[in-house]
Parts: sequence; structure tokens; C-alpha cells
Amino acid sequence: MKFQDLLAYKKSFALTMTIFELSKLFSKEEKYSLTDQVRRSSRSISANIAESYRKRKYPKHFISKLTDGDVENSETQTWLEFALACNYINQPTFDELFKMSEEIGKLINYMINNPEKFGAK
Repeated sequence: MKFQDLLAYKKSFALTMTIFELSKLFSKEEKYSLTDQVRRSSRSISANIAESYRKRKYPKHFISKLTDGDVENSETQTWLEFALACNYINQPTFDELFKMSEEIGKLINYMINNPEKFGAK
């Protein structure tokens, strides 16, 4: 199995790409702040899941990288809250993205709590 086959990775990648497309519509003055931050944190979710899978032979490293991914997921939620408050996204869009993020968080936490199911020994 490849890390790209993990459901958490697939869903986090989909969230990242949705955020990327939406953030193209953010104010130009946000290019180096909110736009950059939400893109970076959302991309880091997928990257940390990928890194964790490569470290699955070492359970503590596996869990550590997944925890980093969970932190990035929370950061992404915060940036989405700012995007909503600044009227760059509307409430239904925020709700959809936040729901996606919460689901990713649950998947990451399942992996953290069950490392042996993902090849960690």
C-alpha cells in the first residue's frame, strides 16, 4: 500500500485543493498572509500523513508525525475561521470545509490510536 491510498491522505489532499482554488479569490492584499498561511497549513496535513507512513516501522515517530498533521489541521481550521470573518468565504462554504477538516482529524486520530493497523510495530 502507498501513502496515497490512505483515506486520511486522500481527504486531506482534497481539502487542500479545494482551499487552493477558493483562496485564489481572496483579496490580493492577503497574498502573503492569510492566503499563504491557509495554503501552507492545509498542505502540511497531507505532507505529515505521507511522512508518518514512511516512518511506520517506528511507532513513536509514526505517531509524532501524525500529531504534527493533526496540529496543521487545527491551524487550517483557524485560518478558515479568519477567511469567514473577513468575508472571503461564506458560511455554507466554511461549514463544508470545516466538516471535511473534522473528518480528517478523526481519521488521523484513528491512525494515532491504532498504529499497528498501519504497519507500525
